[in-house]
Amino acid sequence: MADSTFDVVSKVDKQEVANALNQSQKEIAQRYDFKGVGAEIDHSGEKILMKANSEERVKAVLDVFQSKLVKRGISLKSLDAGEPFASGKEYRIEASIKEGISQEHAKKISKLIRDEAPKSVKAQIQGDELRVSSKSRDDLQATITLLKGFEEADLQFVNFR
Repeated sequence: MADSTFDVVSKVDKQEVANALNQSQKEIAQRYDFKGVGAEIDHSGEKILMKANSEERVKAVLDVFQSKLVKRGISLKSLDAGEPFASGKEYRIEASIKEGISQEHAKKISKLIRDEAPKSVKAQIQGDELRVSSKSRDDLQATITLLKGFEEADLQFVNFR
């Protein structure tokens, strides 16, 4: 019998992120506490830029965006938001959406599988994803359960064969 496999990936639905961003823009334009503080959120390429005239307001803009992401089913582990910084008379936060598993996280996941998963399970790093294989499907399901506790990245499990 051939080995059973699955892939560990970290993907984000770009359309849902765009929808969350649009909803955030509408809410910020309508909310009374954002009137007259120059609060806005916009994206340029891969970056999402939040602006306001005070540090507290720009954090509130980030909070609105995070709540919209959660409502759309996007994990906050995928959002990489920086700290507020002053830029002229306004404060800004730059954020980006992380996709794919970084080499550092892939090595941590691979080590976790080697150390704690059943011995028949093997992991291979393939670009920005991991291929996990074993002769036993039960061992693979135990590995999925183990990896669901991985806190550092939003992981999905695809191509279970």
